[in-house]
Amino acid sequence: MTSLDKPTEETSADDARAVTEAALFEAFGGVRGMVETVVPGLLFVTVYTINKDLHLSAIAALAVSLVLVVVRLLMKDTVKHAFSGVFGVAFGVVFAMMTGNAKDFYLPGMLYTLGLGLAYIITTLCGVPLIGLILGPVFKENLSWRTRNPGRKKAYAKASYAWGAILLAKCAILFPLYWWADTTQLGWVLVALKIPPFLLAVYLTWVFLAKAPAPIDVFAEMEAEEKAAEERERQAAAGPAEQ
Repeated sequence: MTSLDKPTEETSADDARAVTEAALFEAFGGVRGMVETVVPGLLFVTVYTINKDLHLSAIAALAVSLVLVVVRLLMKDTVKHAFSGVFGVAFGVVFAMMTGNAKDFYLPGMLYTLGLGLAYIITTLCGVPLIGLILGPVFKENLSWRTRNPGRKKAYAKASYAWGAILLAKCAILFPLYWWADTTQLGWVLVALKIPPFLLAVYLTWVFLAKAPAPIDVFAEMEAEEKAAEERERQAAAGPAEQ
């Protein structure tokens, strides 16, 4: 894939798409990140469907989350996605154990999804779309898109609205099931809704950003400014010596 280091205005359409794909892959964890998101919940609902044992199901989900972290550590890979999975599972386990209701294993994650969906919408309405805050550092543009790249800000706004709408639509399905369905029904629907909405949101983000202006590499600008300053200092120091 194309390097993220120095995208320029001359970047071709194909290169722009490749840059966007690389950034999205880095930000959202790629295939392994999706697996680490799905497996604990899948194991929980599978075990619970078989034996209806809340404690065994919770222990199995938490154990596999820890195993995924250990695998990441052994491979010396980034662990942020695996750790986020552990924390999510741990909250679910604690909540379910406290209430004694197996469905509550899913409630913290559902509330997180609701809050995240609202955050995407609200931050965009406030002029600081959340997806831009997430991807800005990955593209090495930080917040330059807010004031210096209006076309890119518009793309981030569209992507954030898409993420918000998709997550809120997911919540509109899950929360009624939380009240009306049993644990296994809720669990299997939640597992089924893990990856497809995520892939749709990522795809729409890719579409919007691939058509947007190239990111401004603020790190390259800072490096260039530092080199220019060093050159000016060198010339100033050499001036008197030459005289």
